[in-house]
Amino acid sequence: MSLEMRMVELETRQAFQDDTIQALNDVVVEQGRVIDRLQLQVAELIKRHAEMVSQYGSEGDEAPPPHY
Repeated sequence: MSLEMRMVELETRQAFQDDTIQALNDVVVEQGRVIDRLQLQVAELIKRHAEMVSQYGSEGDEAPPPHY
């Protein structure tokens, strides 16, 4: 294999690797956005749960079921 063919092969590989790295980076960025959105939703659910518990009393104040 000549030096020129080896250089072309290496440049081709690098181009494909660059494309793959960019595609993976795009996925990671999107996953970061999804994680941020999910964290906000979980925080909102925790807030709502705390409001409901304070409004209706804590779960420990609930009377035992009648079969006890």
